[in-house]
Amino acid sequence: MANRLENIGLNIRKYRKKMKLSQVDLAVEVGIDRSYLSEIENGRVNPTINILYAIADSLNVSVVNLLIEEK
Repeated sequence: MANRLENIGLNIRKYRKKMKLSQVDLAVEVGIDRSYLSEIENGRVNPTINILYAIADSLNVSVVNLLIEEK
């Protein structure tokens, strides 16, 4: 079972791929470094709520969609 940070990362990756965006594309749109986005997607860092909102906005989903743990 994934921990909370891993779950957020998995959700971000899922929605990013669904929109056919690369990490670089999403990172540029959000205004963060690609390596930081990679760390988020791999559950290694705890993003701020502002970053989560920016990512969610760029992926056209709500922050809740990024936080939900799918069974």
